Amino acid sequence: MSLRIGYVREHFSSPLLQFAEADEGHTITLVECPSGTGQLISRLTKDEIDVAIALTDPLISGIANGSQAYKLIGSYVTTPLNWAVITGRDSKYEKISDLKDTTIGISRLGSGSQTMAYVMGFQQGWSPEGMKFQVNNDIQGLIHSINDGSTSAFMWEWFTTKPWLDSGEVRFIGSVPTPWPSWLVAAQPSANTEALKQFLTTLSSYVSSFKSTERQETNNVEFIQSKFGYGEEDIKAWMKTVDYPQDCLAIPKDVIMNTLSILEKAGVVVSPEGGFNVNDFVESKVVKLT
Repeated sequence: MSLRIGYVREHFSSPLLQFAEADEGHTITLVECPSGTGQLISRLTKDEIDVAIALTDPLISGIANGSQAYKLIGSYVTTPLNWAVITGRDSKYEKISDLKDTTIGISRLGSGSQTMAYVMGFQQGWSPEGMKFQVNNDIQGLIHSINDGSTSAFMWEWFTTKPWLDSGEVRFIGSVPTPWPSWLVAAQPSANTEALKQFLTTLSSYVSSFKSTERQETNNVEFIQSKFGYGEEDIKAWMKTVDYPQDCLAIPKDVIMNTLSILEKAGVVVSPEGGFNVNDFVESKVVKLT
């Protein structure tokens, strides 16, 4: 039986989509989760997917806060994610500091849009206890909420939301890059170990070739245009900022521990007595800690 792979249909998923097209359902079946990492974690918990390719911070914070529904098994994107801070086209907010004590829109509780809002608040010197959130489920709900005034702003990946900026529906008032590599891979404990290893080994070949040659980059621009409709210049600008691991089966220990340190300072997680143990976060039968 093929592995059910949960993913978010964004440009970052291009190597995965190329893998899936070649695989034709023999070893993997893609399950789209448009609401993002919060939805991916929910589907792992409900046994609706076996694997999630999801954002680093909510995956790690979920385990730190007690989830037993999944463990980390690999890496996917090694570069930071640039989160745009987005407000309504006619709102009064002009800069990030204007958002203090306002209600921030998020997709789901525990999502990347919430954890990164806490990180933004930490950088601004805001108290995490004083931050207020409204769940709006998906990008359309988030955009609606900033334009009807029920929220002040929300955070989402820069290039994903740029089409709404270009159309004049929203405004960007800043950005907050993640202080960690942006995407990891997680799996529920019952998933077949050998199938997981084979998936990550094959995925490694697709991500390593994604930017390997000028010809490949040209093919990728065409692929992303056909799948997502982005402009050529935006795609080329994004491709200059992104990198993938040589080995998707490996996670540097520092990625987990440094992320935990920042999330603790931002008020997202609380360290247990004696501190966090990196081995509690990974499936040791699959992943290689480096």
